[in-house]
Amino acid sequence: MNESTTGQSMQFGIFTVSDITQDPTTGRTPSEAERIRDTLTIAKHAEEVGLDVFAVGEHHNPPFWSSSPTTTLAYIAAQTERLVLSTATTLITTNDPVKIAEDYAMLQHVSGGRVDLMLGRGNTGPVYPWFGKDIRQGLPLALENYALLHKLWREDVVDWEGKFRTPLQGFTSTPRPLDGVAPFVWHGSIRTPEIAEQAAYYGDGFFANNIFWPAEHYQRLIGLYRQRYAHYGHGTPEQAIVGIGGQVFMRANSQDAVREFRPYFDNAPVYGHGPAMEDFTEMTPLTVGSPQQVIDRYAGMRDLFGDYQRQLFLMDHAGLPLKTVLEQLDILGGEVVPVLRRELDANRPESVPDAPTHASLVRAAYGDGPARQARPRPNRGDNLTSGSPYQDAPQPAGSAFGAAAARSAS
Repeated sequence: MNESTTGQSMQFGIFTVSDITQDPTTGRTPSEAERIRDTLTIAKHAEEVGLDVFAVGEHHNPPFWSSSPTTTLAYIAAQTERLVLSTATTLITTNDPVKIAEDYAMLQHVSGGRVDLMLGRGNTGPVYPWFGKDIRQGLPLALENYALLHKLWREDVVDWEGKFRTPLQGFTSTPRPLDGVAPFVWHGSIRTPEIAEQAAYYGDGFFANNIFWPAEHYQRLIGLYRQRYAHYGHGTPEQAIVGIGGQVFMRANSQDAVREFRPYFDNAPVYGHGPAMEDFTEMTPLTVGSPQQVIDRYAGMRDLFGDYQRQLFLMDHAGLPLKTVLEQLDILGGEVVPVLRRELDANRPESVPDAPTHASLVRAAYGDGPARQARPRPNRGDNLTSGSPYQDAPQPAGSAFGAAAARSAS
């Protein structure tokens, strides 16, 4: 195991949806190459200003560029030392679970364990036929594909038969997860109770990307997840692992922030030409103003959703130029996040778990014992053979995910 990020009660970071959007103040639209380079710069700067997480979405259509998150995150892993790399989201419906298992296990190895992923169904309907899937089966695909992914990461040899893909017999995904511990999974949703139920069943994290709808909607989703997490025996509702989204734009003077951000808001492809910015900021976490206003708004998230583990901000959208985004990160990392860490740690019950990291999952799996190191036997042959292809590979003393995960692997 090689990971510098140890236990943290809260993780703060940024996510990008990878949009390529015209700057409404200049009329200039960056090229794909420029936008990709800028995003890599933003990710590295996130670590430089003291943030914990960088996450990238997955899209397969213009005006987005992030069709290959693992390639992007592997490059960023090589350029950083402690940043946790994640997705926002990985499409569990249209990606092959075997390929997800292999790609993100490989990313675990090359990043030294600094990786987790958020699974979701996405919000682009046409992506389903592009990858040979039926959007009417979106939810069943999400449930079945994750059941297989979960199994592939926890069993060396997998036999599988489901509805949506060809069967597997004696299949081993390679490489095996680093230290025998699967990447931590967040199930992302903005509206679907079944996804909250899925996250609770496996004892995984639930990420409510609450950037569009009123807080009451996400209170219900998160409340359901916490209740069902306890129902499946993973702990108390307060011990469930929750992440939420956010959007901010800051200047020292709040009037300057409002004036500067308004043309970007008004023309944004996501919410432009809709509600007025003042109405949108009242209904959602979007906060446009001074650093103190952002601190006050996000320190209050605990009152809405309970103690939680991960806060991600959308910072580089709507055509904002690179210089402005880097300035925003300087303010976020220098003035806002240090105060939020203190505020959200204050009076945090000891029973509430820290944000999950690879190191914490290894400790949960093995205690003080050695982590598993998979060693494939030579001349194994192909994957259509029964029995384990691994030797000298001690198993974890217990599961980090509880009884429900164990049941799903049987």
